[in-house]
Amino acid sequence: MFALADCNNFFASCERVFRPDLQGKPVIVLSNNDGCAVARSNEAKALGIKMGDPLFKIKSIVEKHNVAVFSGNMALYGDMSQRVRWVLEEFAPSIEVYSIDEAFLDLRGMQNIDFDAYAKRISSECWRQTSIPVSVGIAPTKTLAKIASKLCKQYPKLCGGCYMHRPEDIDKVLRRFPIEDVWGIGRRSAPKLKARGINSAYDFTQQPEGVVRSMFGITGLRTWKELHGTPCIEFEDGFEAKQSICVSRSFSAEIYDVDELAEQVANFAATVAEKLRKQRSVAVEMSVFAFTNRFKDGEPQMYGNQLVHLAMPTNDQRTIVSRAVATMRELYREGYGFKKAGVVATRIVATENVMHSLFEDAEALEREHKLTSVVDAVNRTFGRGAVKLAIQGSGRVKSSSESQSPHYTTLWSDIPTVTVK
Repeated sequence: MFALADCNNFFASCERVFRPDLQGKPVIVLSNNDGCAVARSNEAKALGIKMGDPLFKIKSIVEKHNVAVFSGNMALYGDMSQRVRWVLEEFAPSIEVYSIDEAFLDLRGMQNIDFDAYAKRISSECWRQTSIPVSVGIAPTKTLAKIASKLCKQYPKLCGGCYMHRPEDIDKVLRRFPIEDVWGIGRRSAPKLKARGINSAYDFTQQPEGVVRSMFGITGLRTWKELHGTPCIEFEDGFEAKQSICVSRSFSAEIYDVDELAEQVANFAATVAEKLRKQRSVAVEMSVFAFTNRFKDGEPQMYGNQLVHLAMPTNDQRTIVSRAVATMRELYREGYGFKKAGVVATRIVATENVMHSLFEDAEALEREHKLTSVVDAVNRTFGRGAVKLAIQGSGRVKSSSESQSPHYTTLWSDIPTVTVK
């Protein structure tokens, strides 16, 4: 058996943890630069606010219904996600993190368990320890477990947990489950299926295996078999390092000054280096890019992008930041207003697989490693950015986050104060 734990309206739920006054009220969370809605509470969905709706288009709804609006606070969401994972790890020998708000649990080999009660217990414990509502679906395959978790959101009577295993129950659910909502059916595939009269997950299961294979290849066939109750998607409980790491932002206003642009890029590059170290990897190359606002008529336009080859594979913050800043200064053009910039690390390899040169300074590398380790330890203890390079300035990205909530769990200054009377 497999379980899928899915945090309900995760970003909005995180905001409610420290704002209990928002329970039962409409809440939305906005994307970078407060552009559009990327998370909505059930109450906000009921008002007709859709995923991706630009804020300016729904402003009348927000004002009329007093919708609570928050700028994205990824530091908070990432920390709350980790707390949920800690709870989930108590219930299964292996856990596969699928996204910031979803994780699979490997329940194979667990005997003599009432899985329906077990699903409800997992959900209840997540709520007790984190105050995040979590829907837990348990089924013979990962695809069916995702469907079972969705049922929890649709039917509150399930109390956050659903065990779906009897063939007659699975058929009943699949008959009413839209084909476009099936995990593994992409946006392009759904219209193609509907054109053939395949509107539900059950309709898909009734197609001949050969037809499915010819239309959608091995990926579609895997989904078809999973819906039939045959596990085909591997459980990946190990950590898989990213093969490329990109950190970029759109700015709240165009940047015309080269020093200001360099400061922003320095912060992007520092984050790239931090992520490399976190996954114990180094980069051989990186690219730096910046471009203007193509929607601003009458302004000079350009897109600058340059590949940088690093002399030695590295995750050293000083090296990556200095090369990124130097490259950005080369890309900069006087009189152009830059709207977005970023740094991408490519050709990433594990640190233990690096081929060292006979001529490199081993002592210098050791000093570099020790210095970086100390900086990382300080930042973990006192908060990200406690120690940074001077070129990073304030360490803040020039983006619009006017409604961002405090960093309740990651900054000492933002820890909530409780007064007992």
